[in-house]
Amino acid sequence: MKRQLLIISMMMTFITVLAQQKVYDDSIDPFAQIDQAVEKAKAENKLVACQLGGNWCRWCIKFAQFITEDKDIDKIVNDNFVYIHVNYKSRNDSQAQKVSKRLGNAGRFGFPVIVILNPDGSVLHIQNSAYLEQGDGYDKKKVVDFFKNWTLSAIRGE
Repeated sequence: MKRQLLIISMMMTFITVLAQQKVYDDSIDPFAQIDQAVEKAKAENKLVACQLGGNWCRWCIKFAQFITEDKDIDKIVNDNFVYIHVNYKSRNDSQAQKVSKRLGNAGRFGFPVIVILNPDGSVLHIQNSAYLEQGDGYDKKKVVDFFKNWTLSAIRGE
């Protein structure tokens, strides 16, 4: 009986830790975050990839984990993009609406949505992440193809 209680307790702790994982920092000013990413992208000759979503969105957390835990995808992203997680509080939040508008009204696609910005800060592409899904997760080939097709060298035809 004690062993079963210990196992249940450990499982509950594990689930609680997973549930509390935060990818989005709601204390950051999203406009400043975007501006800083654009400046960094200019300096590093990269594009900006904004993952718009929130800690309330399980698909947002899954996508963030998926692209960082897969070494191939992580390398493509780090070599070609300044990647940021832009917090979107709710559809009723006026700042969230302004952030979505700044990112080409990206929130209309659901969450997470990936917005690729040019080094000048203008919206180059908005990716509905539903097209990158497979089952209860994401499809590696689709995600790799997406990121490879939106690198600076790809859009320049190099």
